[in-house]
Amino acid sequence: MTEPTTDGGPDLTRKIIHVDMDAFFASVEQRDDPALRGKPVAVGGSRERGVVVAASYEARRYGVRSAMASVTARRKCPDLLFVRPRFDVYKSVSDQIHTIFRRHTDRIEPLSLDEAYLDVTGVPSARDVAEAIRAAIHAETGLTASAGVSYNKFLAKVASDQNKPDGICVIPPSAGPRFAAALPIGRFHGIGPVTAAKMTEHGILTGADLLTRPADWLRTRFGKAADYYLRAAAGLDDRPVRFNRIRKSIGAERTFSADISNDDGLFAALDPVLDAVWERIARSDAAGRTVTLKVKYQDFHQITRARSSLHPVATRPVLDDIARGLLRDLLPVPKGVRLLGVTLSALCEREPVGVTGLLL
Repeated sequence: MTEPTTDGGPDLTRKIIHVDMDAFFASVEQRDDPALRGKPVAVGGSRERGVVVAASYEARRYGVRSAMASVTARRKCPDLLFVRPRFDVYKSVSDQIHTIFRRHTDRIEPLSLDEAYLDVTGVPSARDVAEAIRAAIHAETGLTASAGVSYNKFLAKVASDQNKPDGICVIPPSAGPRFAAALPIGRFHGIGPVTAAKMTEHGILTGADLLTRPADWLRTRFGKAADYYLRAAAGLDDRPVRFNRIRKSIGAERTFSADISNDDGLFAALDPVLDAVWERIARSDAAGRTVTLKVKYQDFHQITRARSSLHPVATRPVLDDIARGLLRDLLPVPKGVRLLGVTLSALCEREPVGVTGLLL
């Protein structure tokens, strides 16, 4: 068995909570519109090239997921109800939630509008703190949250998903290695579908399977991330809760099933990418000054074009105009395009906007 090395050994005294709202965007819509309660709801655009931003648990039972094409979601769930996103409302509710967090600790690492890590090391019972936070969220917002409690970020995040929705899971140091060893590879935070499939091909199905492979063998096949995978599989993760965390960029990209060569097709294909980028921007409550367009051609040659503004890109129409302008400057394309990506960088906190600048 490969034994991950540590400097001075792992710190098992930390108490980390990961709080994750349950189907946040969709739950807000169901809370505010009684007619949607108990029904399959998708937040996003219902048009032909629309994308699901979030799905209620009723919709998830049909296989509807975020980032899924709206036409696919409708096919899976014919009774699906689409609701246009209201990011200003989600931001307001998120502010309420973070106010609740700050009653318990100032060591908070926000991951998005609806989830965060909290370091509560030193309190008598992290479980009691997590339960108090969940109860306050429900009482003050009418929404439910799930929480994971453990001695590191990896296990806390996995634990928050263990008993969803409206649940809590505590993984103490004595149970951490055993829990991680039994965990399916697909549930490891940081291992996506492609990497999970590659691991499955090599017979790696659980954390325990990972630990049977030599570190050098894993690095050859999975790069530098192999060291993180090994430590996580042993229940180890020394990453701190970064309460001054600054994200450098937000982006999304899509690879097409068939290469696109015509101008109209490229502009149409750009729309879902912009949907995904703006949803991530809204979740992180960030704004940025630089928009970058990434284009990968059929021969895998890749180019990027960027444009910076004096003022932050604060609204979706502004993002659309800049991204479309960057694409327009490349037309006509010399060969088929297999991928488009858009990234917003030079990030800063979103400034208050007037009525004309409200999100969507």
